[in-house]
Amino acid sequence: MSGSKPPATPPALPAPAPKPEPRPASWPASPGARMATRAERWGLVIGTTAVLLFSLWLFSAILTPFVLAACIAYFLDPPARQLTRLGVPRGLAAFLLVMGLTAFALLAMLLLYPLLVAQIGVLVTRLPAYVAGIGSLVRQALERLQEALGPEVVDTQLRDLVVSQAGQIITFLGTAVARLIGGGVALFNVFTLLVVTPVVGFYLLRDWQAMMARLESWLPRRNAAVLRQLSRDTDRVLSAWLRGQLLCCGLLAVYYATGLSAVGLELGLTVGLMAGILSFIPYVGSLTGFVTAILLAMAQFGTWNGVGLVAAVFITGQIVEGYIIYPRLLGDRVELHAVWVIFALFAGGVAFGFLGVLLAVPMAAAIGVVTRYWLRRYLESPLYLDPPRTGS
Repeated sequence: MSGSKPPATPPALPAPAPKPEPRPASWPASPGARMATRAERWGLVIGTTAVLLFSLWLFSAILTPFVLAACIAYFLDPPARQLTRLGVPRGLAAFLLVMGLTAFALLAMLLLYPLLVAQIGVLVTRLPAYVAGIGSLVRQALERLQEALGPEVVDTQLRDLVVSQAGQIITFLGTAVARLIGGGVALFNVFTLLVVTPVVGFYLLRDWQAMMARLESWLPRRNAAVLRQLSRDTDRVLSAWLRGQLLCCGLLAVYYATGLSAVGLELGLTVGLMAGILSFIPYVGSLTGFVTAILLAMAQFGTWNGVGLVAAVFITGQIVEGYIIYPRLLGDRVELHAVWVIFALFAGGVAFGFLGVLLAVPMAAAIGVVTRYWLRRYLESPLYLDPPRTGS
């Protein structure tokens, strides 16, 4: 029809609004969500620390096999990852590694313990002769000193007193070592050593990566990046020190036991193994082994030539440790000072016994990393960088 209007076009619909991008997990769920206060953050830190310390104190009597199993899982995690990369299932790799370590420990115990007990029998049998031998050697040294300095400096009474005290020291050391090694099995519960620790170690090693990932997912989002970096630094320091130190202890134990036995020291195997194992405590193991070996050499040989051979074994061991073993196995990766390690080991032993010794080095490494982090924060803050005051 003429004069009819064309149909009106419908109004254009508005374009759909773009979908908002997903918010990061660290953001609040909505703009009005409440942020955690400083008091709540500090409450979380203090509360978590208090719960951990209380649990450690409450369950300290039964925690030793579980902490030892955790140490085994931590130590064996790198070879387990290597086997996994080669196509071995993680569970099978964990089983093979834990069983291999358990078999090695049992074999070492079956081979070494009878030898150590036999040497303790020799020590108990020869103890009177050892006392007489060291008394004779000390008397000869004092007689020469008396000839050199005169009777007014070293008289007969002083000489007899020193000889008797030296004999009593040897008797005490011999009895203490015999009791320690003779009752060594009583220090460890056989069921715990042979059953609980390997079983718990297997499950921890099998699920180690999953447990670490779960713990990481529980970190507060606000500080997750910093906590991850601190944990990586702690792992780097701890793994370098722990694995390197254990290898050093093993090599030194084999060297000292072989060297002292080769020069003819009757208790060389026992003293050498003790010196190597105690090298886990910086300077303490080598010093304790050196003093014990020198006293036993004086008691057994009765001449200064035998004492010199024993001293040469330890001096050579210290040179090899300081210039070959320690730099190659640990080097500059270790950021744990020897004094700090000694303090941590003794403090942990006093507080929680053997459990404290197991936890001492990981705690020392973590505290050291956190301390260095806060020191860096302090050196970058106005507390340190504010200029000094001028004028009166």
